[in-house]
Amino acid sequence: MAQVYVPEDFGKNEVNTIQLETAPRMSTLYLRALMARGRGPVPEDMQVLGSISLKGQRIDNKRLQAYRRICGFGNEDHIPPTYPFVLAVPLHLRLLVSEAFPCSVLGVVHVANEIIQYRVIKPGDALDFECTLSGARPVRRGFEFEMVTRVSVGGILVWECISTLLSRDQRARTKARRPERAIEEPLVADAVSPWTVPGDTGRRYARVSGDSNPIHLYALTAKLFGFPRAIAHGMWTKARCLAELEQTLSMPPFDQGFRVCINFRQPVYLPAQVQFEYSADEGLIKFAVSKTNEQKLYLSGQVSAL
Repeated sequence: MAQVYVPEDFGKNEVNTIQLETAPRMSTLYLRALMARGRGPVPEDMQVLGSISLKGQRIDNKRLQAYRRICGFGNEDHIPPTYPFVLAVPLHLRLLVSEAFPCSVLGVVHVANEIIQYRVIKPGDALDFECTLSGARPVRRGFEFEMVTRVSVGGILVWECISTLLSRDQRARTKARRPERAIEEPLVADAVSPWTVPGDTGRRYARVSGDSNPIHLYALTAKLFGFPRAIAHGMWTKARCLAELEQTLSMPPFDQGFRVCINFRQPVYLPAQVQFEYSADEGLIKFAVSKTNEQKLYLSGQVSAL
């Protein structure tokens, strides 16, 4: 068997556990996502809803090289810090179409992402993945869930990721507690780089990542989900930022490990002219992606040395 799946009754609040022997096919998962519906009441705390694991994942070098090209990475001694996320996407989607997730998969939005790289991962490493889905936190626009992904090599944790996912749901409005908004200081940039983002960026990234969500492919398919044009993958944008910082991140103190946190502010509609800007201090880099010559912020984030 390709997998051993032990379903549990969601109403009993028991953790759904999925153990895989091979990565699931994305095409099958997207079909299930189109057919999936919400499965019941949404819990009001951040309890663990489900987990999934896959051991001994090997990296396909041809696919890795294609990923480096589309995102702008150059260093071939180790894999880009965002690449384990690509390998984990089928596991994430498998959890979201399982009994563990109480909401419809369609319309789920990636609103924030944090990656911790404890050490570089080599192309020849065998990776063990463990993903855990927790939720839900009521916010003004719906419910937020957390997808935590951990990657180990030889039993040692080398990489970790926390993705915050938003499921739009009007039921959350009456339950949401409005957090105090932190005032974000304007970035005083040390350097600014213009980016031209072609209209086919979503399709090119989908081919190497396996993430073929229709909102990223064509204007026609994006309009079916309420977007006027196709939008860039958020994790492509994050990867492109880290590619700009690749040389800095390979030097002390970041070469001993780092944490990179981002917030997705607004979608990047394709094609686009945007700019990347950053400022660097000792052990800390702040960066942002905004619309060229306008005060429209798409993404903001920072990298801190461990």
